[in-house]
Amino acid sequence: MSAEKKWAIVTGGSRGLGFETAKGLIAAGMHVYIIGQNPERVKESAQTLGCEYRSVDVADSKRFREVLAEINQDATNKGFGTLDILVLAHGVMSEKMSKTLRTTDEEWRRVLAINLDAVFTAINHLAPAMTEARKGRVIVYSACLGRMSGPGTHGGLAPYRISKAGVNALVKNLSYETGLGARGFLVDAICPNHCRTDMGGPDAPRSAQEGAETAIWLATRSFDAAVDKTGLLWEDQQVVDW
Repeated sequence: MSAEKKWAIVTGGSRGLGFETAKGLIAAGMHVYIIGQNPERVKESAQTLGCEYRSVDVADSKRFREVLAEINQDATNKGFGTLDILVLAHGVMSEKMSKTLRTTDEEWRRVLAINLDAVFTAINHLAPAMTEARKGRVIVYSACLGRMSGPGTHGGLAPYRISKAGVNALVKNLSYETGLGARGFLVDAICPNHCRTDMGGPDAPRSAQEGAETAIWLATRSFDAAVDKTGLLWEDQQVVDW
């Protein structure tokens, strides 16, 4: 095994944006593990992609950490070093009528547990080693609906919108805690825009492949801390306000 070969973990990798991101990283020469909730689907997707896989409900933080540890150990056994790329592409939409004053405790916790808590779990478990090694990139799928400025600020879908705004805040905060890229560790969020996925529906204007392009670019771009930036929300390889 070449010491230069990089490896990546992609959650939500069994379909949609996560699948296309994993596909792009594999095409870039990386060894990829995908994570999905449905055992049959993630196995089939891994076979299609030619990568490795694990199945877990990311909302179960204890089991999620165990699976991440299993993947890390497997990668170590294969001769890889510290994780190079972590892409968090898992997510769920909240119910259509889930406005703040109508949302139930159960719906609030369901969405936040997957969209925000599991993002924290993965980063909290994996990123310390990345930052210690002074390398690595974390890319989190956010959403335009999580922006507090520009489009997507008209209310409704409260758990979803607020979970994605929380992702943006987590990314920004972590980037400052880790030196804004000066120490070799990058963390960013992306808005893929409205894509033809299970969540976006068949009539969305963009393909999942188009939606994944910025995540793949962030995972593979050259970076100079003196001029380039991290800790931001990106759309089509451009920084957008949130």
